[in-house]
Order: sequence, then C-alpha cells, then structure tokens
Amino acid sequence: MKEVYSIKGAIPKIEHFCAYQERCHEEVVQKLRSMKMEPEEIDTIIVHLINDNFLNEERFACSFARGKHRIKHWGKIRIVNELKSKKITQTLINIALKEISPAEYETTFHTLAERHWQSIRETNSMKKRKKFCDYMLRKGFESNLVFEKVKELENWNTDDTD
Repeated sequence: MKEVYSIKGAIPKIEHFCAYQERCHEEVVQKLRSMKMEPEEIDTIIVHLINDNFLNEERFACSFARGKHRIKHWGKIRIVNELKSKKITQTLINIALKEISPAEYETTFHTLAERHWQSIRETNSMKKRKKFCDYMLRKGFESNLVFEKVKELENWNTDDTD
C-alpha cells in the first residue's frame, strides 16, 4: 500500500525530487500522480515549485539540450523530439537549441561520425553505409549532414592506400 501524502508532506519530497536534477513539469506531475495527489493539490504544488524556483521549464530545456548533446552526443532532431515528448513548447525548444554552439555541434558530429565509421567491421560497402546512416540518424543528426559525411568517408577510405 502506497503512502498517501498531504500537500505539506508532499512538498519537501517533491522539492528534493526537483533539486536533485532538473525536471520538466510533466515529470513532476507524473511523480505527484504516483504519490496519489489530487489534481487541485498537484496544481497548488506546481505553483509553489515555480514560485520557489524549483521548477523552470526553460532551465530544464537548456540543461537537457546541453547534457544530451555533450554526454550522449545526440543531434538536434533527437533533442527536439525528446523535448516535445516532455511537452516542452517550441519557443523553449528553440531557446534550448541555442545552448549548443554551431562549432560544438559540428565538432561532435564529425568526431562521432568518424569514430563510428572506423568501428563498423563490415566489408560490404552498402551494408556499412546503411549501418552508419542508421546510427547517425538514430542519434538525431540531420539527414543531409549524414549523407554528405558518408560520401566524404567513403571517398576518404578509397583514397587511403594502406
């Protein structure tokens, strides 16, 4: 049997939940629902969290975009889709994407692409190309970038004489 919380009892618990890691409204609402809170109580708590700066969608979106790009090497498409799935507005998504500098994005893309290309142990060039493209697209990089890079890497390999 799950414990039933009062607003007074739930607030410190949910403040800790938000302080531990940036959260979006959706995650906090889900957590409060799992604590068997009523919709009116959830609204009251959300307002409290926003007023006390425990909850800030813009800060969450920016932190999410930076982290997923730097740590998981996700491309913009994947970041946008994940943020949308967390019900983040397009305006905040645009602000969050500005957290990733074009130079950093490009460097991450090329480093990841070259590392992955080298790691694919596939002799059939079409299969290798497909594996590479699938991986980079799954990571959320733009298809035009991926297809330009695969051409460059194929040419780079044929120019190699060792």
